[in-house]
Amino acid sequence: MPGSLILIAEDHAAIRETLCDELAAAGYRTVQASDGREALERFEASAPDLVVTDIAMPDRDGFRVIAGIRKQGATPIIVLSVLGGESDKVRALDLGADDYVTKPFSVPELLARIRAQLRRATPQLNLLEFEGLSIDVPRREVRRGGREVRLTPTEFAILEILARNAGKPVSSREIARRAWTSGDATPDTVRVHVGALRRKLEPDPSVPKYIVTEPWVGYRFIGEPK
Repeated sequence: MPGSLILIAEDHAAIRETLCDELAAAGYRTVQASDGREALERFEASAPDLVVTDIAMPDRDGFRVIAGIRKQGATPIIVLSVLGGESDKVRALDLGADDYVTKPFSVPELLARIRAQLRRATPQLNLLEFEGLSIDVPRREVRRGGREVRLTPTEFAILEILARNAGKPVSSREIARRAWTSGDATPDTVRVHVGALRRKLEPDPSVPKYIVTEPWVGYRFIGEPK
């Protein structure tokens, strides 16, 4: 939200300054770090509301920054990196990053993802409301356009995981771990259940309005919050 303090950890001075200028123009406060060690020091000193970090930095890379922050709490972390391979994305997300943006990047898109992560950081609600869709968690009731959508317990669990992480990519492995207590689900199992969920939830499953595939990672809920 405007006024929030954002830590920018980026070793390229031009990119760092540009990000700070754009964030300031959008109403955010910023603190800067030029390497991984400084990022962790600034994080402890300033307690930012959100962190944007590069991966390839001197004196502790972004993976170590993510791990260090996660030892201290649940502050939202967005990775902004030229490293766009599957293994880098999965490693960052598994360590606790909340989103991953590949350079070159769109400033408006990054700002939108920052807004989404700051919204997520607010206390959890029992009623999740999006444009055309409502999810009543205690009642396990889903309505699209005012009409009830009947989901299986597993489909509801997947939807809740994705909706509570709206705007954030969630790996198939994370969905499998949280939606199946037995622990024997595979990415293919998740894919089948997400397909069934889309057929029930999406007005047009071929053009998803709520759940999109995140290449090489898993899925992302993109519904607009009310």
